[in-house]
Amino acid sequence: MASYAAGPDAPGSPEPPEVTSPAMGAYLDYGPEGVRRITGMQKWLGGTELRVGHTYLPGDVWSNIEGSPSFVRDWAEWKKARAGRMFVLNVPMLERNEGRVPDPLVARELRRGARGDYDRHFEVLARRLVSLGVPDTVVVLGWEMNGTTYTHRCGPDPRAWKAYWKRIVGAMRAVPGQEFRFDFAPNRGKDAIAWTECYPGDDVVDIVGMDSYDQPPGRTFDEQVNEPFGLRQHVDFAAEHGKVISYPEWGLFRNGDNPDYMRGMLKWIEEHRPLYHTVTDYCPHGVWQCAENPRSSKVFRTALYGLKPEPRPEPEPSVPPVPPVTPDPEPTTPPEPTPEPTTPAKPEAPANCKALTLSSWIETLLGKKVCLRFGGWERWLS
Repeated sequence: MASYAAGPDAPGSPEPPEVTSPAMGAYLDYGPEGVRRITGMQKWLGGTELRVGHTYLPGDVWSNIEGSPSFVRDWAEWKKARAGRMFVLNVPMLERNEGRVPDPLVARELRRGARGDYDRHFEVLARRLVSLGVPDTVVVLGWEMNGTTYTHRCGPDPRAWKAYWKRIVGAMRAVPGQEFRFDFAPNRGKDAIAWTECYPGDDVVDIVGMDSYDQPPGRTFDEQVNEPFGLRQHVDFAAEHGKVISYPEWGLFRNGDNPDYMRGMLKWIEEHRPLYHTVTDYCPHGVWQCAENPRSSKVFRTALYGLKPEPRPEPEPSVPPVPPVTPDPEPTTPPEPTPEPTTPAKPEAPANCKALTLSSWIETLLGKKVCLRFGGWERWLS
């Protein structure tokens, strides 16, 4: 078995590279429908470009974590069609990733991963991404590891978790032609374990991200900034380690339609310039596909309406250039949004129920949306 052990952190971390213009995106759906919806949201924003395409690999079985070509091909084609675009892919670290696996079994699986038992699955994924022409994919590996939702959580054995992360990064970086960047993205706040205890090392992390929804214990945006392991500590930690930041997931949640949060988060992003950010755009989090947040939606749309795209380099010779399109003149003040978005919203889950984002083929097979009811962990089907 090949060895992918990573070396120690380099002393004296460099200054993080400056980000002049954060890339913006939205999570709109897992598969091809998510690609198609990008155009609709851009139109709703008066032509403001969504430069980030963001999706998730299913974490049910290893073959899906390996990323079948049919699943990621549409995203790869979208990314390659225009220079300056970014493909962000959330990658689970273990199968049965939402299977409520108990802590002792999680710890055992993490130790197997740390030994290298699962290297081959991530080698397959890396080769597929390179073969599809997206070797520079941003890999959000083992996201929200400081919580309890996912099997790839850190709490049952932080030492094994960090060693396993190093194995995965080593396996994927060993594939010829790769240019992957690995994003370490915990939940905001302490959650089940302080996310700093899960940080695997500067040599195997390129981006320090954070998923930050509007929910307790942060009742106000200021509390979300200043709480232990909150937004302020995230920015400071990344700077200390010479890393750029990101917000792979952010949006509304348990505090409802909250324009103060929306203004606060948009200002925070403007001031701290993450490499990229993607709002989660389905109910209850979203602003375009979710009609239950009209005040926050207006704040988001007004702030980002009609922004001019940044100049970008010419496409690589292997990528056919896209003919320039002259946009129609847009008013400086956006029109009032229609009551319902042009793209159908996903079904809304009950207030105490967290919607599960499943792959398109699973949702088609079931004919239903699935979520988890907090407290009793009961399944809800629409």
